[in-house]
Amino acid sequence: MESQTAQKLLQSFMQFRKTARYMSHIAGYKPSEFKVLATIERGANNQQTEMKVSEISQQLQVTPPTVTQIINSLEKAGLVERTVDPEDRRAVKIKLTSAGVETTKRIREAFTEILLNLIDYLGEEESEQLAELLSKVHHYFQELNR
Repeated sequence: MESQTAQKLLQSFMQFRKTARYMSHIAGYKPSEFKVLATIERGANNQQTEMKVSEISQQLQVTPPTVTQIINSLEKAGLVERTVDPEDRRAVKIKLTSAGVETTKRIREAFTEILLNLIDYLGEEESEQLAELLSKVHHYFQELNR
């Protein structure tokens, strides 16, 4: 027999999934696109202005073909560009265009604004509790996957 608490948790997860869809196109971009942009940006901040698809896929823990699809979309939008690695002509490196830098900044600002509004709505204490609980939930599901 299912407990009321388990039923309530299931309903909450389902509602949260719908809420996540709202946040899934912040500033018109998918979360996967933003993750790739942010990963390349972090590389640039660490003096690595260009990254190989394999490096991006490693950091995001997804397959290179997945990253390649996202890169294709971002390149079409003019946010990234590909260059051939002069040291290894078979390797292609990806870097943000100036439009990519601006877009990444705009998405980050929009996301931050949403979170600041959530903190205003919940209050500081409940926001802290929520962050801690979500971290615990994440940890629990990571342990299940091992």
